[in-house]
Amino acid sequence: MAKRDITGAVDFGYLEGFAHGDQSFIDEVLELFREQAEIWRKMIDPENDNWRDAVHALKGSARGVGAFRLGEVCELAEAAGPLALSEVQNSLDTALFDIAAYQHEQALKSLKG
Repeated sequence: MAKRDITGAVDFGYLEGFAHGDQSFIDEVLELFREQAEIWRKMIDPENDNWRDAVHALKGSARGVGAFRLGEVCELAEAAGPLALSEVQNSLDTALFDIAAYQHEQALKSLKG
């Protein structure tokens, strides 16, 4: 794991390969994921009738950015039901933590020149 892979929740090598190293594209994708995560976070609640739709959307987006463990947890929650939503929230938080660390590292690199 690289320094930026705090927990290993996101495979940034996968994302970088998919984006062919285009850092501006990677930055845009990660920022969109973070913005959408705030919406999903509110919907991933057993009291919300649409929680399953949010988990399904999150599953696809997570896999798209390389957060494969989060995608797996979402898939399990779709089958297991609302009792599994706390694990989705925890996995989402972990992935967002790694994304923030990655973005921080990229910002430091850009300052160096």
